[in-house]
Amino acid sequence: MVQRGLKNVVAAETAISLVDGENGQLIYRGYQAKELALNFSFEEITYLLWHGNLPNEKEHQELSELLKKNRSLPPYVVRLLQTLPNDMEMMSQIRTAVSALGTKEFSWKPTIEQAIKLTAVIPTITAMIYRKGSCKEMVQPNMDLNHVENYLYMLTGELPTAAHAKALEVYMILTMEHGMNASTFTSRVVSSTESDIVSAVSGAIGAMKGPLHGGAPTGVIDMLNEIKEKENAEAWIRKKLERNEYLMGFGHRVYKTRDPRAEALSAITKRIGKNDQWLDLASYVEELAVQLLNEYKPGRNLYTNVEFYAAAVMRAIDMSPSLFTPTFTVSRMVGWTAHVIEQSLDNTIFRPSAKYVGRQKAEIN
Repeated sequence: MVQRGLKNVVAAETAISLVDGENGQLIYRGYQAKELALNFSFEEITYLLWHGNLPNEKEHQELSELLKKNRSLPPYVVRLLQTLPNDMEMMSQIRTAVSALGTKEFSWKPTIEQAIKLTAVIPTITAMIYRKGSCKEMVQPNMDLNHVENYLYMLTGELPTAAHAKALEVYMILTMEHGMNASTFTSRVVSSTESDIVSAVSGAIGAMKGPLHGGAPTGVIDMLNEIKEKENAEAWIRKKLERNEYLMGFGHRVYKTRDPRAEALSAITKRIGKNDQWLDLASYVEELAVQLLNEYKPGRNLYTNVEFYAAAVMRAIDMSPSLFTPTFTVSRMVGWTAHVIEQSLDNTIFRPSAKYVGRQKAEIN
């Protein structure tokens, strides 16, 4: 039997994460991801995924300093980016810049030191490309800020509010890792050939670029923009459902219950959203939409997915929709590098077979 797309085929063993769709759980190294996202920093969860345990204060500080130390781009990569045309897609520019990092220091076998360098520099690459495309000067990294704060700062040139930085941090922790998805599988396939970690994550970025994997939640943003105010929400949602139209940001292919990532983002938006119009609106729309979905589609168990709150967070911090997939890439670099390192520890090259369906015998005239 051919398993198209390798669906449900177990191709590797991993201790990094568990995606339990039936029970609506996402586990990082034995911990509930939603609890980690609400109670720990990006740096601490990065340490967990790479090392297998949460850091103590010293280990946390050391990793934070190493990420800061490696934020700056090599001059030749800056020059390369300056030559790329602005009409080249952002993800293609990011892939090109990351690929250019592949010097001898990134040779096989992959190491945590290499993972640190890639994770540290990907926000700088992304911010430079975004500002170049917006005809703005590049903002140099701010060594006083943590990983997520600095990413926002380099994008905007302004210090982010604590509320906006925390909302984005929770989102980025929750998108660091998600099992054997298309881009992670790509990274492990490349790494299984004993190619370098830069080649592996460049391949992963190519997979992430595809709209079936890293597509932006523009539909959710459009929905919130159209609703605008709480008093408009019920009539707008009912109109959609009565027309049997799809409600963007609800339902998920994997999770049969509520997406745990959306659950954590919902919690943080309720915590900080009272002072932010869009986060407050998103929380209200979510609760109302779930009630109405249950009324119109009983038994379907349609809940908010991570894209709904990704859109809400992006809209609240005034981040361009063009930055959704690049920001997803900035966070997922942690997961990709963790998998590349894990693959190298007990490596077997991926070499699936294919069922031939072409002609058996062809006559040569």
